[in-house]
Amino acid sequence: MDSGIRARKSALSVVGGPISLDLTLRSGQVFHWDRLEDGSWVGLIGDRFVRVSERNGALETDRGSEGIVRNYFSLDHPLDEIYAAFPDDPLSREALEMCRGMRIIRQPRWECLATFITSSMKQVAHIRAMSLAIRKSFGPQIGEVFAYPSPGVLARADEPSLRACGLGYRAANLLATARRVADGKVDLEALSRLETEDLRNALTALPGVGVKVANCVLLFAYERLDAVPIDVWIHRVLLSMRRGRDGTAAQLARYARRRLGPYAGYVQQYLFHRARVSSK
Repeated sequence: MDSGIRARKSALSVVGGPISLDLTLRSGQVFHWDRLEDGSWVGLIGDRFVRVSERNGALETDRGSEGIVRNYFSLDHPLDEIYAAFPDDPLSREALEMCRGMRIIRQPRWECLATFITSSMKQVAHIRAMSLAIRKSFGPQIGEVFAYPSPGVLARADEPSLRACGLGYRAANLLATARRVADGKVDLEALSRLETEDLRNALTALPGVGVKVANCVLLFAYERLDAVPIDVWIHRVLLSMRRGRDGTAAQLARYARRRLGPYAGYVQQYLFHRARVSSK
């Protein structure tokens, strides 16, 4: 936690649940939120500073922020229906019991795409460090925190400045994609109208976006809840489910969608968090 950030005192309003904030915000979906000593969390939703806290499984936030918070934390997702669709196997059931209340966040599309371009071959702590460095170096300051810079701002940056944020070779990819979005060659909002496979193909045409990153963006920014990002953790889980039978990336992706069901993205996120926590 950045000890310089303090919760703003204002009236709180209950916006619904159930939700586990700690699980949701620590599950590798987003990387810029801070947990305060009183258990509340502060961060930005786009360019809006918000404070959220959990009370008896429900979510509270500052009055006036209810709508944006309800949407961001996907409080309309039918968790009971999603849980009923979880596969009936020991790994999935253990992940479900460990992670009840975790929700898939609806992220701003550019912020999600850019963040996951920088995530390649990095652990959560490293992704967070890069994200915060980019925000501080290029983003507008809002109160005590920094927003993620727009595509236009990053398009005017240079590669050495981005490398200074710890991006390494990822700097060139982020810069090239920012320029494509900024000059209108890619319209991230218009892409939402595409079918999932066409959208995946459009995303993988961008610099720095492979299938895994594309599936992260599909799941977290475009709400394609059957998308399954396959990283090293999920690869191991799928091998276990397949009793050691490996396969190509395409074969594993097809198996994952079939085995994990209509809410495969949710199942994947629960399995991912369980695997990371268990490894520690």
